[in-house]
Amino acid sequence: MSLLDILAHQLLNGLVLGSFYALVALGYTMIFGVIKLLNFAHGDLYMVGGFIGFIVLSAISSVVGGGWFGIFIAMLLSMLAVGFLGVVIERIAYHPMLSAPRLSILITALAVSLVLQNTALALTNGQYTAFRSDLGFGGITLGGLFITYNQMVLVAAAAVLMIALEFFVTHTQYGRAMRAVAVDADMCELLGINVAAVIGVTFFIGSALAAAAGTMAGAYYGSLWYFMGFLIGLKAFTAAVIGGIGSIPGAMLGGLVLGLLEALGTQIPGIGSEWKDVFSFAVLILVLVFKPTGLLGRSEQERM
Repeated sequence: MSLLDILAHQLLNGLVLGSFYALVALGYTMIFGVIKLLNFAHGDLYMVGGFIGFIVLSAISSVVGGGWFGIFIAMLLSMLAVGFLGVVIERIAYHPMLSAPRLSILITALAVSLVLQNTALALTNGQYTAFRSDLGFGGITLGGLFITYNQMVLVAAAAVLMIALEFFVTHTQYGRAMRAVAVDADMCELLGINVAAVIGVTFFIGSALAAAAGTMAGAYYGSLWYFMGFLIGLKAFTAAVIGGIGSIPGAMLGGLVLGLLEALGTQIPGIGSEWKDVFSFAVLILVLVFKPTGLLGRSEQERM
C-alpha cells in the first residue's frame, strides 16, 4: 500500500471519528453557550445512549432486523430516552444551582458523571457488551481506497443531524430564543421568554445528539463499555474548545478537525496509535496558546 493510500484511509477514519466527536461536542457547546456550564457528564450520556440503543435493537431485531433500519429506529428511541434523561438531570441537579458559584455547579456535573458511570458499572459488572448487528462489510473501491457502506451511512447520518441542528437554531422560534438566552438570560426573562423551558430544550437536544453518537459508535465498533464516555467526553470538550466553545459551527468544525488530526497524527514518525490521545491534547494546548477563543469563537466581556 502506497503512502498516498495510507493517508487516504486515515483521512476516511478521521472523518468517521470526527463525526462522533462533533455530535458530542455540540452538546458541550450548546449547554455552555446557554448557561455557561461545562457539563462533564455529557460524555456519559453518550455511553448511556449506546446502551439504550443496544437494548432497543435487541428488543426489535426479531421484527425489523439488525441492519441499519433497525439501528436507526434504536437510535431515534435512544435519542428520545436520553434527551428526556438530560432534561431530568438538568431539573434535579443543575437548575437549583444556576445562581450558585460556577465551581459548585461544575462539581455537581462531575458528581452526575460518577453516578451515571457507576450505575452502568453495576449493571454490566464492568464487562464489555457486544453490540451485535447485521451490518455487512460491503463497500466501494475508489482507486486504492476502500470505503465501506457503514462509513458512508455514519458520516451521512451525522451530517444530517448537524445540518438539522443548524437549521433549528437559525430558523425556529426556540432556536432564536436559545441564542437570545445565551446573550442575556435576565433580559430574556423581562421580555417574557421562558428561560427554564429554553434551557430544558437545550439539554434535550444536546443529550439526544450524544445518544445518537453513542448508538452509531456502538454499532460501528461492535462493543460498549461503562467507561466509554469518559475519554470521548474529554475529546469532545477538546473539539469544542478548538472550534470555539459556545459556537455551534465551531463545534462541528472542531470535531472534524480533531478527528482528522488524530488520524493523520498517528502516521507521523515516532507517533503511533498509542500516542494519539497525547497528540490530541497537545493540539488543544497549542490552540489555547495561539488562539484561546478557538477557530470560530469570539472573545466576550463578562457583564458586571
